[in-house]
Amino acid sequence: MDNNNAHKEENHFLGSGWAFPVTFSAGNHQLILSGYEQNVNQSINTILLTNNGERILNPRFGSGLQQYFFRKMDETLKGEIEDTVKFSLMHNEPRITVKDVHVTFADIIKGLIEIQVVYVFNKTNTRHNYVFPFYLKEGTNLKSR
Repeated sequence: MDNNNAHKEENHFLGSGWAFPVTFSAGNHQLILSGYEQNVNQSINTILLTNNGERILNPRFGSGLQQYFFRKMDETLKGEIEDTVKFSLMHNEPRITVKDVHVTFADIIKGLIEIQVVYVFNKTNTRHNYVFPFYLKEGTNLKSR
């Protein structure tokens, strides 16, 4: 068995599916798929971008991070975001166990917060992390002075 097939067998439990956002290849118009670690990272991204109640058949799906738009960037906000991310991933992504969430104010002027999620795949106990950029001032026309 070659190394690539061994990797696929080892990580088969992580699954595969449509890439998000849904796209097609330019040359042959085939649906782009994602698999394994990339599929899990895209799932995390989808959960964090989805507002609670947005999915009609699964109203608990999502994180509700949008409730923090336009909030003051302080330690309280960091703690609330960490708790929200841990809770939403615990309930919506069964393939991983979240070990830690770090919130960093990357750019206060633009309202950029980086959320680093450190997680372990449940089946193999391998450790990974994912950084999610979140803009508190999204949807505004704020200009830097």
